[in-house]
Amino acid sequence: MVDIHRPRRWPAYALAALMLGYAAGKADFAAQGRLGFPGGPPVPAAEAAGYFLDPSLAQWFAAGSGVLRACVALATVTAAGRRLPRGPLLAVLAVMLLAVGGGAAIMILDGFVGIGIGWRWYHGVAGIVVIVLGLETARSYLSSPRRP
Repeated sequence: MVDIHRPRRWPAYALAALMLGYAAGKADFAAQGRLGFPGGPPVPAAEAAGYFLDPSLAQWFAAGSGVLRACVALATVTAAGRRLPRGPLLAVLAVMLLAVGGGAAIMILDGFVGIGIGWRWYHGVAGIVVIVLGLETARSYLSSPRRP
């Protein structure tokens, strides 16, 4: 029987790996000066030209946010992260889950219902995986002892 109240580390590690993959994809597109994500729907040149930021700058910001999100996920399971004040880390984790969950929800809706820019069904599945990993990371952090 699986104890659902026991903290687990693997979801945080998996979420961190996904966030680093996201950051790598964004950095790749930043180096090319393109908007979008490798394997995702293409962004038309006219839309990229009308974007409020330079595409490279926007992608570098997104890559940095991916690295930061990976660090937050790791902070929930590492000894160094457990020494951080619990309240602020929970607040940062909640904001991260809202941001990541929002993007994943868009991928899910567009992937399965088709009301967006062209995400496919497998992008929708990836969105579900990201949301589940994020929620399990938060649940595990909440159920863990305060200090290692």
